[in-house]
Amino acid sequence: MDNPLMLMIPGPTPVPEQVLLASAQPPISHRSLEFQTLMAQVTADLKWLHQTQNDVLILASSGTGAMEAGILNFLSPGDRVLVGCNGKFGERWANLCDKFGLITERITAPWGCPLDPQAFRRHLEADQAKQIKAMIVTHSETSTGVLNDLAAIAQAVTVHAQALVIVDAVTSLGVCPVPVDTWGLDVVVSASQKGYRMPPGLGFVAVSPKAWQAYTTAQFPRFYFDLGEYQKAAATHTTPFTPPINLFFALQASLGMMRSQGLAALFSHQQRLMQATRAAMRALDLPLFVPTDTLASPAVTAIAPEHVDPEQLRSQLQKQYGVVIA
Repeated sequence: MDNPLMLMIPGPTPVPEQVLLASAQPPISHRSLEFQTLMAQVTADLKWLHQTQNDVLILASSGTGAMEAGILNFLSPGDRVLVGCNGKFGERWANLCDKFGLITERITAPWGCPLDPQAFRRHLEADQAKQIKAMIVTHSETSTGVLNDLAAIAQAVTVHAQALVIVDAVTSLGVCPVPVDTWGLDVVVSASQKGYRMPPGLGFVAVSPKAWQAYTTAQFPRFYFDLGEYQKAAATHTTPFTPPINLFFALQASLGMMRSQGLAALFSHQQRLMQATRAAMRALDLPLFVPTDTLASPAVTAIAPEHVDPEQLRSQLQKQYGVVIA
């Protein structure tokens, strides 16, 4: 399937032909044995990708929908939360929390710089009354190309014990390791249109036993995004509502490709692409927004050239070369 344009934007990303062809199959009944078999396979593969024994639930939504589900199901109005803000999507989490009446404390860092794990630790240590209910972190900050040290930030919660670790892994799942169980992550949200190499339309939420315990006391009203209903349906390999069946076909194909490649090869390939891209930018004397390679996301590379009209550059790249950048 020829595409006249090469998408080099944060998402949606290019979709392999095998995945596109899978999505073009005729739909099947979502209440059939065939769908149950499909659901069982993609659920097992999602757990493999997340490196977890926790539930991984599939929503018909964007990543932002999965983010909202991550708030509604585990928190209550007036809860105190820490939100890491060093880019647009960290700010989106903070705004989401504000909208739902949470007490939002922003842990900030300049755009282009990583969040400081010790800042989270200091806030948690000072919370002797255990009022902080969650800390919310964007792993790969799409807007700047920073990869936050999620392992170290998650480790900070050990001084508190009660706070949930809620993670935006929309641009990191499938691109770099997110070992959910090893790092002790409670709620991890992602979406289909980036590292999964699929069209947009599916959101994913991994949920730990600790998060399910919080679910039992969470007070926000919810219906479509009630993850308890998804968990009950998943027990019989089905969904609570009509799913986008053709995207499930695409998911099956994409995860199958990843499994055949293996996690180590998958992540090392992405690392090489990042290194090649950053080397090319340096060779062209284009300043990297995140100059230090070890702080850079393997999913997104941002440049910040002076005296360049971004709209003119984007237009010229697309018209002359068929390359689309953000």
